[in-house]
Amino acid sequence: MRFDNETTRREFLTRSLAGLAVAGLPAWYAEDTLAAEKERASNQPRRIGPNDRIVVGGIGMGGSRGGFRQGLGVTRNASSKRGVQVVAVCDVDALHRDEAAKAFGADTAKYNDYRDLLARKDINAVVIGTPDHWHARIAIDAMQAGKDVYCEKPLTLTVVEGRKIAQAQKRTGRVFQTGSQQRSDGRFRLACELVRNGRIGRIRKVEARLPGGAQGGPFQVKQPWDGFDWEMWQGPAPRAAFVPERTHGSFRHWYEYSGGMMTDWGAHHLDITQWALGMDDSGPIRVHGVGKEPNPKCDQCYNAIPQFDVTYTYPGNITVVAMSRGENGVMFEGEDGWIFVSRGEIRGGRKPGEVDKAVIETPLPANAVRLYASNDHMGNFIDNVRDRGTTICPAEVGHRSATVCHLGNISMRAGNRDLQWDPKREVFRGPGSREANAMLSYRYHKPWKL
Repeated sequence: MRFDNETTRREFLTRSLAGLAVAGLPAWYAEDTLAAEKERASNQPRRIGPNDRIVVGGIGMGGSRGGFRQGLGVTRNASSKRGVQVVAVCDVDALHRDEAAKAFGADTAKYNDYRDLLARKDINAVVIGTPDHWHARIAIDAMQAGKDVYCEKPLTLTVVEGRKIAQAQKRTGRVFQTGSQQRSDGRFRLACELVRNGRIGRIRKVEARLPGGAQGGPFQVKQPWDGFDWEMWQGPAPRAAFVPERTHGSFRHWYEYSGGMMTDWGAHHLDITQWALGMDDSGPIRVHGVGKEPNPKCDQCYNAIPQFDVTYTYPGNITVVAMSRGENGVMFEGEDGWIFVSRGEIRGGRKPGEVDKAVIETPLPANAVRLYASNDHMGNFIDNVRDRGTTICPAEVGHRSATVCHLGNISMRAGNRDLQWDPKREVFRGPGSREANAMLSYRYHKPWKL
């Protein structure tokens, strides 16, 4: 965050404190967070110079058709940061492409093929808001083209794709942010810090409570809309007849393009679970998913499993359950109490079902473990693009969190198998491993390659 004058700086800090209060954070934590914001602001230049300008391109815009505007919304967020200019947009749907270009001004360039956007030397960074099956190829190509990358979650469609992205970031040295924005929410950071510092004792169980998925179909095969490049939309995915429900907001319910709610919301809540358990560079050692494919004999029906219970075993005999039921959020259960956190609140207690405000409101000691603090996910990305630092959710972290989600889907799709996972080598071992390992990647449709 950059400030042109002291008045702007004071206004920002005042808004920050008000926002923290609205978020329901305890006073001690709001004050700690504000102090960190003040220190960070004091270290930033007061003026944006020519060398601080960041030129951005948006890839995968979303739009009015289907009502799914995530890519456009995230790119708008980038453009709202000081010194950032969006100069180009890319989408395979002409309607969405035109809507996005209009949002950023008459001079905004429009592209159907993301490679044409990446070829521009003036673009410093890209925001990727495409369906999941495109994330890996575009992100890797962008980093190889010298662009920094903000990529929406879930980071990948497969485990192997995530490893390839992480390797590309390490090889190119580009700044990378996964769009797991709950890491930049003070409620979730506080919950993770309390867990890390033993506020509720040794963790025994975590519940990642996710929404259930959709069921539907068979859907009618149609001709693609005018101006919609169905061939390019599919890209590396297996070829299928066009039905509108495969695209835009409902693509998440097809395994060809996404992973259902296990990856959609799981990429948020299992990411927070990984953070709280200190597993950002590792993961579970066992997985057993239980779920039923909704319409196994229907080619034009949603095929992502809508209702599920996936049990993971982590080192230290910690059980994590991803479930399509319960109050949306993450429940940590320890030997000495519990903490529940969601996008609306954080609460805790010492006894099941009984809230004890002291669990949350008692300050951490001065020597407590504190986690990476960000209160603006896109702002964190932009600051690090300028300063060449490390974001709060770089490629390795996004990959590891997405992997947990993929393991759950693989276990269910392999027949609800109980599988052993080696997080170091990123392979399954033991009974059922051959079939499960075959699901860690898929053969890209030619001419696309990973």
